[in-house]
Amino acid sequence: MFMRYAILLFMIPTIAMAIEEPEYQVVGQYTDFEVRLYAPYIVAEVDVQGDFDNAGNEAFRVLAGYIFGDNAASEKMAMTAPVESRSADKGEKMAMTAPVTATAAEDDGRTTFAFVMERKYSLQSLPVPNNERIRIREVPGRTMAVHRYSGRWTEGKYLQHEKLLLSALEAHGVQTIGRPALARYNSPFSLPFMRRNEVMIEIKPGSAQGLVE
Repeated sequence: MFMRYAILLFMIPTIAMAIEEPEYQVVGQYTDFEVRLYAPYIVAEVDVQGDFDNAGNEAFRVLAGYIFGDNAASEKMAMTAPVESRSADKGEKMAMTAPVTATAAEDDGRTTFAFVMERKYSLQSLPVPNNERIRIREVPGRTMAVHRYSGRWTEGKYLQHEKLLLSALEAHGVQTIGRPALARYNSPFSLPFMRRNEVMIEIKPGSAQGLVE
């Protein structure tokens, strides 16, 4: 799915470790999901056209180029985890902001892929991308419901677990915000049963209180 660009990322020892993740605190653990409070973090993101299984090739080419030095400072950066993807919002602005997660437009088949930037960077200190398609933005602190699963990165597998998470939240009356995202934490070389995959969606703060663990 990720083709050679994803493979290149995980062939580099420092990248393969992928030990840095956004900071969060688990505040609730339930049968089908957990609730996390995330601190703000910065992503580099790009919108791509294509189906679930093939869109990653172009996205990884663009974003890997950025962290491998295709930026105004020719600076090489480390890969972190996870790689996020989601449906892009219809009408989403394409202009570059201060120097990725994947989102797609409702009906136009776009997906937004995002690389999480290392915590040592700020919006001001990150190198400016040479590719104008790349947006740099800060994801604000938020409350997320997260469902974890293992297995292959297929659309069917993802939709199965997205439905499970959304159904569980609806059954408990938890209010969601925005669209779900897929977070992938492992190398394409990792065995499917050992992969950490997560479906994530923002929820209204406090709306998960009182659930039975």
